[in-house]
Order: sequence, then structure tokens, then C-alpha cells
Amino acid sequence: MTVQLTGTPVLETERLTLRAVQASDRDVFVSFLMSGRGHFVGGGADFPRGKAWRAFASLIGHWAIHGFGIFAIVERDTGKTVGGVGPWYPDGWPEREISWSIWAPEAEGKGYAAEAARAVIGHAFDVLGWDTCVSYIDADNARSIALAQRMGAAVDATAAQPDGYTDLLVYRHARPDGTDASGGMEAYA
Repeated sequence: MTVQLTGTPVLETERLTLRAVQASDRDVFVSFLMSGRGHFVGGGADFPRGKAWRAFASLIGHWAIHGFGIFAIVERDTGKTVGGVGPWYPDGWPEREISWSIWAPEAEGKGYAAEAARAVIGHAFDVLGWDTCVSYIDADNARSIALAQRMGAAVDATAAQPDGYTDLLVYRHARPDGTDASGGMEAYA
């Protein structure tokens, strides 16, 4: 049985369907988090399965608490879930974030994260009414840094770090129309 959230938006892009995570996405997410590829989002090769399961459950819970959250990135051609992207604002985050990760290794390098993130950024500004958003990125995560820069985000050295972090880069996203989305900040440092 596939249990899913109801009443959540579905976004479509040229190649992808973005929908709320559901129970059937668990295995691909848990495998990702327990792999070496998951270390940039708090997982890693020695990450316990029970913790990975709880992290997955938090993705669903975030939707219930905030009314928005991580969308599963689903290939339209195959129906396969390959990653997650979405508006993210857990307790301890100083600002709303656009988060992304590709869970299926064979889906890396296809431009899915950028395609999905662009759709979600538009959704955050246009539908959710956000006036600014950031992405918190590990300084060693070259692929995510490159993606943020390709999407026009710039490092905001004055932005606060999430609770418990001191070394993340904070990339502030421009509005989809290209205007400043600094949230009242004078300029990016």
C-alpha cells in the first residue's frame, strides 16, 4: 500500500514531476542517506538505517507541519523517483531554504536538480509568497555550489547559519524575475 499526503501541489517541468514525498520513496532516499553520497546532507556510509528512516519520516512530517516541504523528483518518462528538492524550514533554520539532492546515482549529471530547483524557487516566491530564500551548502560540495551559481544565487556572507553549523556557505537566490531577493539586506557581502 502506498500512503501519500493529500492536497499537496504537484509541479511539472519538461522532464520531471515534482510531488510530495510518499512512502514508496523511502528506499531510494534511505539508500542515498546511508551511502557516501549522503554525507553532504548529514548521512554517510556508516549512517544507521533507523536514523535514515527517521530522516525520511521528517520529510513527510515537514509537509504536515508547514504545508510545504521536499518534493520527490520523479522522471516523467519512467516514473522513477531520483531525488528531492523543495522549500525547507526546519526548527533551528534562520531562513527558509531551497534544498536539493539527487538520491539515485544514475540520475546525477542530467540537470534534474537545476530543472527541479528552478520550478521550486518559482513556487516559493509566486505561490508560497516568500520574499527571500537561501540554500545552505557545505563548502566542500562543489556540485551544489556550481548549481547555485548557475541558477544566479550569490554567497551572502552576512546570513546566519542554522543551529549547530558554523561552516556552511549561504547562497541567496534571486527572484525568478531576476530582481533582488535579499529580504531587506543592503547587498550581498
